[in-house]
Amino acid sequence: MSGPARHFASDNSASIHPEVLAAIAAANEGHALAYGADQWTAAVLDLFRQEFGESSATELVYGGTGANVVGLGALLRPWDAVICAATAHINVDECGAPERFLGCKLIPLPTPDGKLRPEAVRSVVGAASIDHAAHHVRPRVISISQSTEYGTIYTADELHALSAVARDHDLLFHMDGARLGNAAAALHLPFRALTADVGVDVLSFGGTKNGAMAAEAVVFFDAARDEAVRFGRKQAMQLPSKMRFVAAQFDALLRDGLWRRNAEDANRMARRLAEGAATVPGVTITQPVEANAVFARLPKGRIAALQARRFFYEWDQAGAEVRWMCSFDTTEDDVDSFLEEMREILA
Repeated sequence: MSGPARHFASDNSASIHPEVLAAIAAANEGHALAYGADQWTAAVLDLFRQEFGESSATELVYGGTGANVVGLGALLRPWDAVICAATAHINVDECGAPERFLGCKLIPLPTPDGKLRPEAVRSVVGAASIDHAAHHVRPRVISISQSTEYGTIYTADELHALSAVARDHDLLFHMDGARLGNAAAALHLPFRALTADVGVDVLSFGGTKNGAMAAEAVVFFDAARDEAVRFGRKQAMQLPSKMRFVAAQFDALLRDGLWRRNAEDANRMARRLAEGAATVPGVTITQPVEANAVFARLPKGRIAALQARRFFYEWDQAGAEVRWMCSFDTTEDDVDSFLEEMREILA
């Protein structure tokens, strides 16, 4: 009996990569000390240092929202504010967790493609500096998503420019890297070139969307953040007791470049889907396809019928804009079959 058809709802919907699943099984032998005092965690933390630099440090967690809360918590006081894109995951898809648990305010800025620009950040910081009285929150952190919720990617030069704004205005720089693997693969760069080398202070690093199961991490590049991240992780209920199983997943992803192969496969399928969909009458691709996401506008009355074949999310109901996500396990047959269904339903 064949399994359920793969769809295009989210890279969270994908299976666990077989090599990651095998690594979990291999770690499931005998007993190991809990909370990271095990050989798998020690080994994978060394791999993180190799990827992000010897001065970096990493704490493993199991939730993306938790990683963002822990990472931002290392940078903020309750009267501080976070500048982010209006589409940012921390603003739209985390049920207010950063604001509730950190007591901070988010300052969301509208963007056409999910990417913050230096001039937009400067306008917020400049307005805040007019009145230094304790009546307003203090902008303290720039937070970006890489890749963005629109599937667009910040280049290293764009990250340098945002980092320069942060330094000029005494701000800190946080990156939500739930899909950092897709961005790094698309740009043919190592992780360090998009994080430590461009001035990121704290990174939420994602494994779950890249073939893992409940494996995330908080990477910080300043030893002064160590205490806040370690204690913040426990308070945020993100300290895995059986941490060897989180560590084993990252070991599988990082040791031989599996993360890059997975990301390249997902990105390639997104390009194939976008190129094919662009030839279907009634379909308009609305964003550059730079990672593993495709955004498109469809005829309003046909969306539900197409969703019934292979599910995906409607991103903007008013504008009939949808999002199609590809994963490491999306195949050419998946894409081509979906395109055939699209042509049939939209004809």
